[in-house]
Amino acid sequence: MNSLNIYFTGINQVECRTEPVGDLTAGQVLIRADKSMISTGTELICLGGLYAPNTHWDRWIKHPHLPGYSMIGFVEALGDGVTGYQVGDRIAVPRNHRQRFVTPASELIPVPQSLSSEDASWFWLAMIAQNAVRRAQHQLGDAVVIVGAGILGQLVTQYVRLLGAREVIVIDPSEARLAMAKVHGATVTLPKTAQEAAADVMDLTEGKGAEVVYDITGLAPVLEAALPLTRTFGTLVLLGDTGDPSAQRLTGDVVTRGLRIVGAHANNPPLESNDHAYWSKKRIVELFFRYLARSDMQVKDLITHRFSPQNAPDAYRMLQTDRSSAMGVILDWTQI
Repeated sequence: MNSLNIYFTGINQVECRTEPVGDLTAGQVLIRADKSMISTGTELICLGGLYAPNTHWDRWIKHPHLPGYSMIGFVEALGDGVTGYQVGDRIAVPRNHRQRFVTPASELIPVPQSLSSEDASWFWLAMIAQNAVRRAQHQLGDAVVIVGAGILGQLVTQYVRLLGAREVIVIDPSEARLAMAKVHGATVTLPKTAQEAAADVMDLTEGKGAEVVYDITGLAPVLEAALPLTRTFGTLVLLGDTGDPSAQRLTGDVVTRGLRIVGAHANNPPLESNDHAYWSKKRIVELFFRYLARSDMQVKDLITHRFSPQNAPDAYRMLQTDRSSAMGVILDWTQI
């Protein structure tokens, strides 16, 4: 049995390869892909080599590289000892853009029947965003600033509005992105850079700044501009993982105003709950699915592009040309 797999074979090089699927062993399942979502921020950093030497990115990316980590698929076969799943079950699993693959059954997350596969394919990005919101330790009535209205910014906007923020101020130069954020919970949108928006933020927060500021841009210079937007003893959450962390600069605000800087990453929560962490990756995803099912969150209208996996080189070329015109980009594996 063969699988169509998407590879980054070098800097700015995307290829589709047909390769044999690995053998199914005990405790594993064979999955047939249905829909997967391109994580535009992470995958474009990987594809373009937009990271500094000796960083965690440099240690991770080795060519050929299999991109992707937000896959919805169907169970096609069960290995010995697998219980709780049947052939035909629809599942979410953090795996690369591949037509068929073998993976441990322990990593699967069932997808509710009420959700479409396209909506469900946001699950891993929604886990990353929800983890960041948890790390911020919000209180009811917080004023929140979100710098960067890409995929993660759109999800954080919805999460903090659900938590009862009094202001959700979203900053991004793209009017199209801001229009999406406005529909999904932003109370104020500012089509500016973080530095340009500083006076507006102060006007909106009685001159104090926001209780929580999110830097979700992945751009190293933004941290320096985002810190002054945070009120005394406030929190800045670094969710945008830059390819050059050594270029991020602190300001005197950290010391003089007692700011708390919190890092948030997909690696933070454990996969399964344990004695120290109830909110595992799986529980976070299940909560996201619950929010979608009862319309507390909405992602359907954030999907802007759909591609056949065979046209993956075109999809990534489009994203590199004008990423601001895209939001949710789906690879539809049923088109093969």
